[in-house]
Amino acid sequence: MARLLLQALEHAGHETMLAARLRSWDGRGDPQRQERVRALGHRIALRFVARARREPERRPDLWFTYHLYYKAPDWIGPEVAEALGIPYAVAEASLAQKRRGGAWDLGHRATAAALARADRVIGLNSADREGVLPALASPERWLALRPFLDSAPFLRAVAARETTRSALARKCGLDPARPWLVAVAMMRTDVKLRSYRLLGSALARAADRPYHLLIAGDGPARAEVEQALAPLGDRVRFLGALAEEQVPELLAASDLYLWPALGEAYGLAILEAQAAGLPVLAGQAGGVGDIVAEGVTGVLTPEGDLDAFAIAARELIEDPARRRAFGAAALRKVAAEHDLAAAARCLDGAFRAVVRS
Repeated sequence: MARLLLQALEHAGHETMLAARLRSWDGRGDPQRQERVRALGHRIALRFVARARREPERRPDLWFTYHLYYKAPDWIGPEVAEALGIPYAVAEASLAQKRRGGAWDLGHRATAAALARADRVIGLNSADREGVLPALASPERWLALRPFLDSAPFLRAVAARETTRSALARKCGLDPARPWLVAVAMMRTDVKLRSYRLLGSALARAADRPYHLLIAGDGPARAEVEQALAPLGDRVRFLGALAEEQVPELLAASDLYLWPALGEAYGLAILEAQAAGLPVLAGQAGGVGDIVAEGVTGVLTPEGDLDAFAIAARELIEDPARRRAFGAAALRKVAAEHDLAAAARCLDGAFRAVVRS
């Protein structure tokens, strides 16, 4: 999504510059590490400000930070914006008061301070709004933006579906007459692994129905994921981590995207599936409901509800007409609500307004 935001800004005619590569993320709740990263961020901010003053042509009109929260606060942007007197904008921020006073208190307080300083907060996940809004200087600084993508590669893949499906059937030993179920997700020992385990348990209940399950992804939990899906036997094909250009082809060649989405913010892969004309079965976590229209482009089940997910999976495996109707609606929804050009117009208007003011 960070790359898509840059692409949207460039599409709108803005010049973007990657200002820093600092990774502030702390997954262990280590206050000492957080202090070290804060100090490093301060030094980077000082260097950036000094250079911008020394080379006026490199002075930005606006600072833009993507995805800040208690584990990954922004230690650079607010300081630079204050020193240079420029607007400060962020996208996909979240703020949970339950993190106050805990192992990540430093990151929590830094995120709250950054949000208070922000001139615009781009909300890609409606579930974040409740926590973020009280931290803003005024509610009007929140701007809702639906998750988006460049639909062109997916539309090309849809047009080449039959050719791609035939080639993939030969390569992976798949029966084109069976429904092809697909999931694209990293294999990490967190909510991703829990989602894979729920997926395996749910599909095991449909073992009497014909289908193939295609899994694209890799990571440190690969062995655990394989174990979770082992009960499905030779129905599963592990495709590994795919190149970015291969994902639209895989999705367009398939028949149903399904992902339990435990702890998911919104799931860019879920949006990509719909851009490829796929119906979606997902757990209703975070902002997934911002992407999937229940009963129109797919089915949403309560987050973590194995029984509901298993029942819905079986029903969709058995109902090709319903899958096709959902898939056609998904294509229309992406074109109307989630395309790059619309996002570019929205960001352009928002940023020009704060730069002028």
